[in-house]
Parts: sequence; C-alpha cells; structure tokens
Amino acid sequence: MPSMAAELRELPDDELLARVDNAKEELFNLRFQQATGQLDNPTRIRQVRHEVARIATVLREREIDAERGAPAAAAQEEEQ
Repeated sequence: MPSMAAELRELPDDELLARVDNAKEELFNLRFQQATGQLDNPTRIRQVRHEVARIATVLREREIDAERGAPAAAAQEEEQ
C-alpha cells in the first residue's frame, strides 16, 4: 500500500489546497466538540493535524522545487 504522502504528491495544487481547507475546517469542528464534551474519538484530532502537516509538506516541496528550477532555467537561457 503506497503512503499517503505519495498519493498526495500525485494531486494538483488546487486539490491539495482544497483538502487542507477541508481538514482545517474539520479540525476546528473537532476542537469545538472537544470543548463542549461531545467528541467521540479524540485521536481524530491528531490524525487531522498530521494530514494538514503532510499536505503542507507536499506544497512546500513543490514551492522549493519551483524556486530551484527557475534560476537554473534562467541561467541556461543566458548561456545560449
């Protein structure tokens, strides 16, 4: 079974941003339930936090790759 990070890397940026928004909304709702004493599964908070972190990591990897790729491409064009 492939890891969740590998599956996330295959998704486009807009899908990842939508997923992180949904996860943050779910996290808000879970914390609200916890504060009111209605939370059935407290480990779900941790799972959602980890999901947000995974998505943020993939987005940051792409950002770093784009930053590294742009100067290298510009330098190659100048040489030619």
